Amino acid sequence: MRVAVLAEFYPRGHDPVLGVWAHRQAQAARAAGADIHVFVLHRIVPPARAFTAKEFRRLLTQPGHTVLDGVPVTYVRYVSPRRSRAYADWGRWAAPPLRRAVRRAEHRGGRFDVIHAHNAVPAGDAALRVMPQRPLIVSVHGGDVLWTVDRVPHGADVVSRTLSRAALTLANSQGIADLTRRHGAARAEVLHLGADVPEDPGTRAPDPVLVTVGHLVARKRHADVIAALAQLPSEVRYRIIGDGPERAALTALAQRLGVAGRVEFTGQLAHDEALHRARDAWLFVMPSTDEAFGVAYIEAMAAGIPAIGAAGEPGPAEIAAVGAGIELVSPRAPDVLATHISDLLTDPERLATLSAEARATVEAEFTWPACGQRTLDAYRAVVAGTTAGSHRHA
Repeated sequence: MRVAVLAEFYPRGHDPVLGVWAHRQAQAARAAGADIHVFVLHRIVPPARAFTAKEFRRLLTQPGHTVLDGVPVTYVRYVSPRRSRAYADWGRWAAPPLRRAVRRAEHRGGRFDVIHAHNAVPAGDAALRVMPQRPLIVSVHGGDVLWTVDRVPHGADVVSRTLSRAALTLANSQGIADLTRRHGAARAEVLHLGADVPEDPGTRAPDPVLVTVGHLVARKRHADVIAALAQLPSEVRYRIIGDGPERAALTALAQRLGVAGRVEFTGQLAHDEALHRARDAWLFVMPSTDEAFGVAYIEAMAAGIPAIGAAGEPGPAEIAAVGAGIELVSPRAPDVLATHISDLLTDPERLATLSAEARATVEAEFTWPACGQRTLDAYRAVVAGTTAGSHRHA
């Protein structure tokens, strides 16, 4: 079965961790037996905050074609107006070069049987414009229904139109599946992403280390962890893996609260290195909001690191419903977070139990081979015109 995967977020030369989960799913589906070709919607206009000659050159010098871990990838260059004004229309702007790229790929390798778009905007919309007669699967990872429909001009219309025309919508959690149905999805099912379960998860650092892996944006709530850290004993340290626009504000907060010497900013690391740097932590702490799933939680849990997320968020709630190893605390409440962390760090027996349970939860539900097989099942079911059967139904 030949599958065209369309994605806006996907690893690039200058950002090898962007959308790495989409690449891992493509790898997993390929390993399960699908013939995958990925088309990345590569907008060559930098964001306003990064509009420099250097950034522009980095975007332009991205090779048009490459093979990542055995998966052929075509980077489809396009231009469009600013995100704030026209994000809902980016699929229309990307469609002409995408059409040419698909035609070339089909000329070389044969017709695509199914299209798998990561997010309705812009990838799903572009897919419908280029290949309207092909079965379309749209994976919704949260952005479409937590941001685009409410905060983007005409976003709700484009999301609804795209989801209503998709043969199948795959959501990364039950909460997101419910939201996709409210916004037009005729068929919505849950398909969990995965994580690698290391044979040797490593050993904990001698003194307590908290870790967060994620982009430094306000909704990830790194600031809450820093505020909680100020209430914890001086031997507790906090490692932040990732980069983003909030870094300066977080650095200033740590200095203001007197914990700058206990907070480590590693910056953005390659995916494997990020996992390695996280694996001596005692707890993974990310009380983020608008969290549709959160692969970072299960990557930590796979290494036996118990996770803490925010209550009321679709992703952490979904993981907690499957098994133990992740604990949920009130959102935007550093005092509550500090108390919960302190309780765990001072109870070695409970921490050891949570560590074993976290790993078992991932092994039971959140591995990449399981994700790959379920993804292939979805492709086959859509082409056959049946329900996928092997997924959790919304």
